Amino acid sequence: MRCFALLFLFFGFSGSTYAQENEDTFSGSTNYLEDQFYMGITYNFLLDKPVDVTQRNLSYGLQAGFIRDIPVNPDRTVALGLGLGYNLNSYYSNLRATESGDDVIYDVLDGDADFKRSKVETHLIEVPLEFRWRNSTASSYKFWRVYTGLRFGYVVGGRSKFVSDSGDFSFYNDDIRRFQYGLTFNFGYNTFNIHLYYSLNNLFNDDVFVNGSEISMRPLRIGLIFYIL
Repeated sequence: MRCFALLFLFFGFSGSTYAQENEDTFSGSTNYLEDQFYMGITYNFLLDKPVDVTQRNLSYGLQAGFIRDIPVNPDRTVALGLGLGYNLNSYYSNLRATESGDDVIYDVLDGDADFKRSKVETHLIEVPLEFRWRNSTASSYKFWRVYTGLRFGYVVGGRSKFVSDSGDFSFYNDDIRRFQYGLTFNFGYNTFNIHLYYSLNNLFNDDVFVNGSEISMRPLRIGLIFYIL
């Protein structure tokens, strides 16, 4: 709850600053900012999966946040972006995690196993850092954009969940890597923009194994991102 409160305060302060600095935007001033609020949805892939691990169901992600737009040229078509956001991700597969005392045991369920869902879920506070190009003007709301950069995330909540006809269970999983980071690329025109995130580190901590092999899966998220103001 403390993290959500900080997010709320940050968004509120940033939104107020945005309103003050962009009062002249709608009157035709060239002193304008772009794309400071974002939200998006993704399909989540798992790369470098262990042998026999396959994805199931719909692995999805939801994101939203604020990015401070910092133009660096007189035409304001090139800018830097620094922000704060929230990201929810689910990864469904046939990899099952179970608690055994203070340890977590992993096994791979075969095709005949009777279960509905087995997933890893993460809640992250993220810091996007972007290099931004667009062919916008103060009076145009439709323009091309290419935004690329890095995204740093901290897992504030991560759990494993298993659901079957015979019962279900879930637990907070300390094997999920707390600090995650990756490359981002956003490209599009007007409302609809393609979003890609390629993780540079593993979803799980080092030395987490299944059937004698280290679980070194890395997320790849592909979807749509929408910008407001």
